[in-house]
Amino acid sequence: MSATTLAPTTTPVPTPTPAVIRTDKLSKTFSNAGTQQHVLKNLDLEIEENSFTVIMGPSGSGKSTLLYALSGMDRPTLGTVTVAGTDISRFSENRLARFRRQHCGFVFQQIHLLDSMTVMDNVMAVGLLTNRDRGAVRRRAEELFELVGLKPADHRKFPAMLSGGEAQRVGIARGLINDPTVLFADEPTGQLNSETGRLVLDLLSQVNEAGQTVVMVTHDLRSAARGSRILYLRDGSITGEHRLAADADEAERTQQTATFLAEMGW
Repeated sequence: MSATTLAPTTTPVPTPTPAVIRTDKLSKTFSNAGTQQHVLKNLDLEIEENSFTVIMGPSGSGKSTLLYALSGMDRPTLGTVTVAGTDISRFSENRLARFRRQHCGFVFQQIHLLDSMTVMDNVMAVGLLTNRDRGAVRRRAEELFELVGLKPADHRKFPAMLSGGEAQRVGIARGLINDPTVLFADEPTGQLNSETGRLVLDLLSQVNEAGQTVVMVTHDLRSAARGSRILYLRDGSITGEHRLAADADEAERTQQTATFLAEMGW
C-alpha cells in the first residue's frame, strides 16, 4: 500500500483592509509676522476603510489642521492627500468643493445650524447639493433622524428650540446625509455635558459599526476610547499610535487609552 501524502496545511493570511485615506509627506506651514510656523511635518499616514481613527495631542499640536487637510477643508503646503483613491491635493476650489460634498461628512463642535431653517431643512439643504430628487433626500433625512433618535415632531423645530445634544444629533444626520466615504468629527462632544456627550459617542460608534469610516479629533479620554486606533500628535508629527482591542469592554478600552496617553506624556 502506498503511503498517503498529506498536503501541508497553511494558515490563511488575512486580507489587509484598504486605506481610504493616504498621505505622503503631508506638510502645512503658516506665516506669522514673517516667521514660518510648521504645523504639520512630513506625515505619511494611512487610514483604513471602516476604521474609527482618533487624533489626539496637546493644544497646538496640529490636530484640527490635520483633520482639515485630510478632508480637503484646507490645502497642504507640501505633500499629497489621497481620499478614496483620488489625489485631492491640487484640485481647484470648485472641484474640491464637489469632492467634499460627495465623499466627506462633517460634525463640528460648533454645530453651525442655520437658525432661519427647520432642522429638516438644514439637513436636506446639504443633501440637495448632490441629489436633485427632493423626495429621495427627504426620505434619507427621515431615516437618519430615526437613527439619531429624533421624533417626527422634532423635524419641524428650529435650532433655537433644541438642546445641545439634540442639535448635535441633527449635526450627525447632516454629516451622513450624502452617505460620505468618511465622516470627520472635530471635538463633537466639546460643548456637551457628560451624559449628552455619551449619547453622541454612542451614535458615532453605531454608525462606525455599520461600516462608516470615522476620523475624530478629541481631547477627551473617554471619547478617544471609542476609537479603533489612536494617533498622537506633538509639534506636527505623529509620535505615537495605539490600536484598541476590538473585544475589550468599555472599562478595558478606557484603561488602555489612559495607559497609552500617559506614555505619550499627555
